[in-house]
Amino acid sequence: MADKSPPWIQQEERIDHQLVRGIGIPALTANIVSSTIGAGIFVIPATVAKGLGSAAPLAFVCCAIAMVLFVTCFAIAGSRVSLTGGLYAYVEVAFGRYVGFLAGMLYFLTALGAVAGVVNVLANSVALVVPFLGGAIMRIVVMLAVYGSLVIINIRGVRQGAGAVTVITVAKLLPLLVFICVGIFFIHAPNLAWSGWPTSKSLGDAVILLIFAFVGIEVALIPSGEVKNPARTVPRSAYLALVITTIIYLMIQLVAQGTLGPDLANHPEAPLAESAATFLGNLGRMIILAGASISAFGFVTSDILSSPRMIFAFGRDGALPQFFVHVHPRYRSPDVAIITYAALAFVLSISGTFEKLAVLSNVAVLLMYLLCCAACWVLVQRDVRSDGEPFNFPGMKIVPALAILAIVWILAHATVRELLVTGIVLLLSSVLYFARRSFVGNRRQTAKTD
Repeated sequence: MADKSPPWIQQEERIDHQLVRGIGIPALTANIVSSTIGAGIFVIPATVAKGLGSAAPLAFVCCAIAMVLFVTCFAIAGSRVSLTGGLYAYVEVAFGRYVGFLAGMLYFLTALGAVAGVVNVLANSVALVVPFLGGAIMRIVVMLAVYGSLVIINIRGVRQGAGAVTVITVAKLLPLLVFICVGIFFIHAPNLAWSGWPTSKSLGDAVILLIFAFVGIEVALIPSGEVKNPARTVPRSAYLALVITTIIYLMIQLVAQGTLGPDLANHPEAPLAESAATFLGNLGRMIILAGASISAFGFVTSDILSSPRMIFAFGRDGALPQFFVHVHPRYRSPDVAIITYAALAFVLSISGTFEKLAVLSNVAVLLMYLLCCAACWVLVQRDVRSDGEPFNFPGMKIVPALAILAIVWILAHATVRELLVTGIVLLLSSVLYFARRSFVGNRRQTAKTD
């Protein structure tokens, strides 16, 4: 780190130096791929095809190009800031604690929108297997059962919650790989023929939804304090994971589109399952539905394990009332934070569709990316560096500007409602932050007077 780092950053560095740097390129790459490929890819191909038709793969290419810019910014920043916290640490070091706090709140909104949207996918998958559970009331019952069971599991302790996450990665990737490897032989080339070039609006609308499937790298970069030689490992792992993810996504879209053709858009709830049924019969359909359900449940399980800790942290730091710092007397888990987070997610789940919730989540995460890309430019300008020689290449300073332009173009396709919700969250967050600072300052002043 630069010599003139603020004392609080130097303190965070001393704390992080206690961690073991044991994560190398293979482990970090696998973590990013696992964090990125989730339940969304089981349903998004139909929505993208609805807007773009046979030109749907173009949206994946646009997302990949945008993600290259974002990942480059993450790699540059990650090679200069090796603190645990990932994107939030980069923003905090560049702009201070207030902007870092806003980045944390954007992550919180991202997590809420994402988990609520994925629970919608889970409810749809369950309804296709058990039609009795497809009614409006039964969907709510299924969602309540999912959240309720995971709340109980996680209140009983973090070990139980972590144990429920461990089997998910293989279970969600295996059906997708089977889908690609078998389905590629059943593609009908005419189904992939373009009828014309899509308009900027239709492409932008598809990209702002599709970015949901590419988000996840920021979660995998949180344990930066435990990465070996971050200046080398973070860039290589991020690019390698992006290449792997993009190839998998493109192949999934091509197989689904190549087997179903225009009919793909007519199956928004389970497009991959319907595609698999054309070449693997009902068995293939059930395998994909099971994969979607497992992936969705795994995502929600992981999220309920980790995201409520942010509510606990906000309560601990004074941004929320002390009530949210309550710890279960027997299981020593943040029970109030877990219940509060699950309740908020449940309300969002029953009030919106996957598509609306995914875009809401994407608006928040893109704003968080915007802060990180701006932080990247600041870190380079100040020549902040930590362990080893930072990631450098000719023309590096233009990348954050291009990334910011890409984000602005994508956000231009969000609705006023989605931007308004995010703006309200940031406004309330700012009020909480400065109210906390005022309260802490007054308390210190009173202590000095006494």
